[in-house]
Amino acid sequence: MASRTHAVTERRIAIVGAGQAGIQLALGLQHHGVTVTLVTDRGPAEIRSGAVMATSCLFAPALEVEDNSDLPTWDDEAPSIPHLDLTVAGGEPVHWRTSFDSPARSVDLRLKYSAWLDLFVARGGDLRIQSMTVGATEELAGSHDLTIVATGKGEVGSLFPTDASRTTFDAPQRVLAVALVTGVEPDADGEALHLAVDPAAGEFLSYPMLTERGTAHVMMFEGRPGSGLGRRLDAITDAADHLAVGLELLAEHFPSEAARFAGARLLDETSVARGRVTPTVRQPVGVLPSGRTVLGLGTAVVATDPIASQPSNNATLAADFYLDAILRRGDRDFDATWQRRTFEAFWRGWSKWSVLWTNSILQDLTAHQRTLLKAAETVPGVAQAVANSLEDPRTSYRWWFEEADAAALIARSAAEARGPLDARDLRSALGQYATGVTVITTTDGAGVYHGLTANSFTSVSIDPPLVLWCPSKRSTSRPVFAASEYFVVNVLADAQHHLSRQFSVSGSAEKFKGVETVEGLGGAPVLADAVATFECRRVAVHDAGDHDIHVGQVERYSSTGGEPLLFHDGRFHVTRPRPES
Repeated sequence: MASRTHAVTERRIAIVGAGQAGIQLALGLQHHGVTVTLVTDRGPAEIRSGAVMATSCLFAPALEVEDNSDLPTWDDEAPSIPHLDLTVAGGEPVHWRTSFDSPARSVDLRLKYSAWLDLFVARGGDLRIQSMTVGATEELAGSHDLTIVATGKGEVGSLFPTDASRTTFDAPQRVLAVALVTGVEPDADGEALHLAVDPAAGEFLSYPMLTERGTAHVMMFEGRPGSGLGRRLDAITDAADHLAVGLELLAEHFPSEAARFAGARLLDETSVARGRVTPTVRQPVGVLPSGRTVLGLGTAVVATDPIASQPSNNATLAADFYLDAILRRGDRDFDATWQRRTFEAFWRGWSKWSVLWTNSILQDLTAHQRTLLKAAETVPGVAQAVANSLEDPRTSYRWWFEEADAAALIARSAAEARGPLDARDLRSALGQYATGVTVITTTDGAGVYHGLTANSFTSVSIDPPLVLWCPSKRSTSRPVFAASEYFVVNVLADAQHHLSRQFSVSGSAEKFKGVETVEGLGGAPVLADAVATFECRRVAVHDAGDHDIHVGQVERYSSTGGEPLLFHDGRFHVTRPRPES
């Protein structure tokens, strides 16, 4: 990718909180020549020797961020987690196993954070070990161009009031208990993230994790408060009791998992933890007594239950998004408007869907969700859709929430399974063809904008000037595009990565929120800052299997150039400003 310089290297940025998001962002900024102050209440040695922290299992999108960084990731040492193994007890029991599109990976946060902090210091970073108060944050904000708070703990967390419009719960929904153990019977057909659900009691999660002492297995119980499981977890007194109670609870509530853990032993006395999390979304911009503002990041503003390891995945992707936004800001002020827009763009493209999906898991399974999970036993495509929802929660909308969409997913997946080719393998093969990324936009008869992300765009003819693109027949926007005379092909720039996510959620009512547009031919919206736009009059629509082919004649176009957003092998590829070599 092209190398570019950037004026942001002369800025001073402070980060409060040294969790996944805080340290990752600090190291990313440091790599680009930014002067960074990182504040945490514990140093590397204390973290390394301390008690186990929150569990963390990273899926493909977050791993892509880590693997493309210059940070230690332990990818050659950490055990691969290629499968999802799901069990649901009660009523008609469910059990199935499927593969993730890309293996997940888990590293003990004590190992990761201590090594990352050591690297930050070795690179000349200003690491300050102290408990942060509002007054201390005020001092940081006065001496830095931007102050970011990446922790919701302590006095500094009070700077971010709860966003009631985005917060569903006012109390913890689960009692949490975690232990790292050895002596677990390995899976015969490869390691998996095991998720066992007792609808009346709670959940059990297990997966292998790399620690400083080698590979251990996570035993994580999530008990509904007030249930027998929740009360037993609340009553645990010490590390030995933790394991003994855990083995009893497996036999009682999750017998399908009990045999694997019959010989389990605690990794050590520090490898247990208990707690509760109230899922909360907070206002992203905090105001200090002086009137200065600070920007919230990660769990400081989006705290989800760790039921499917969404907190660490959300934090990884948020840190990467903030890094990109900071680098692209150049020498302009990091004012409150920019801070709010930065968070909101990430919220619409990722966090919103992570929160929506995680919150739904904490509630009772609906009848159609049970039907979906049962169908996954015999319909591979349904199981794959569930696995993909852990990797990318946006993909669960709408079939996880709407009965009709769930039925359509089952029917479609069953039809694919009867086809002559392996649909999943075929998609993977087709994904080897690298493309750009577009957002196709139009307007309906009432003047309402519609749009969707597509990479099925190509030029057809210069004389006359024709292009085509192929929307899915399942798209909720299909009737609008079929009726509209004009559409616009907006070829996204790499800086518009968030828009590719925002416009890819089928049925979302917020696709155009925060998006700058101008009115094009026929009233169709043209997105600002795209590398190229093509305003087209539809001249033909052809039926093509599960897609339509829309052919348009280009009547007006623009080409500003720049770095395009690229898509290959199921992943976006972004070029961001880089320091001089």
